[in-house]
Amino acid sequence: MRKQQRAEIVHDRLAELYPDPPIPLDHRDPFTLLIAVLLSAQCTDKMVNRVTPALFDLADTPEKMRLQSVDAILEIIRPLGLAPKKAAAIAGLSQRLVDEFDGQVPCDFAGLESLPGVGHKTASVVMSQAFGHPAFPVDTHIHRLAQRWGLTDGKNVQQTERDLKSLFPESSWNALHLQIIYYGREHCTARGCDGTRCELCSTLYPNRRKPVETKKA
Repeated sequence: MRKQQRAEIVHDRLAELYPDPPIPLDHRDPFTLLIAVLLSAQCTDKMVNRVTPALFDLADTPEKMRLQSVDAILEIIRPLGLAPKKAAAIAGLSQRLVDEFDGQVPCDFAGLESLPGVGHKTASVVMSQAFGHPAFPVDTHIHRLAQRWGLTDGKNVQQTERDLKSLFPESSWNALHLQIIYYGREHCTARGCDGTRCELCSTLYPNRRKPVETKKA
C-alpha cells in the first residue's frame, strides 16, 4: 500500500469516527485559547481545564492579566508542569499584547511566535482553531501516530508536519489535527497499541508483526 493510499484511509476513517471534533481545551476567545494551549505543554488537556476556570476568573483579557503578578498566576497554575516558566510567559505575553498589538491576539504566525512562550505548535493551534487559518499542529502524539501509520519517517515534528501537509487536503488540516488526537487517546495510545493492535494500524499494515519503534521528536 502506498503512502497516499494510507493517508486516504486515515482521512476517511477519522472523518467517520469524528465528523465534528470539538476543541479539547476550554476557552472563551482567542486570548483564553492562547493561554490554554500554552499551559498544555507537557500536560494533559484535562489538567489544563481544571485550572483555567480560576485563572480566567482572575483575568480573561490581556489588559487584566498584565496587572497580575507572576506569583498570583503561578499560584493558580502550580499543579501544571513547568508552572513557573508558564506563569512568567503568561505575564510577559499579556504585556506584549497590550503594548504592541492593541490588546488583540495577532492572527499571523510571525506575531504569535514573537510572544513569550509561544512556539510554532502553539501558534498553529491558535491560527487553526481561533482564526480558521489552515494549519497542522503536530505534537508528540500526532508525531507518534504518523510514524505508526507510515505517513512520515519521523525524524522530527517539523518534518512530520511537512509530510502530513503534503498528504492531506488543506481543507482537512484543522479538523484532522483534532481527529488524530482523539483517535490516539481512545484507540492508538502510547502503551495500548504498538503499531499492530488498533483498527487503523491493523488495516494499514495487516502483515505487521513487530511493534513499531517510535523515533522521538
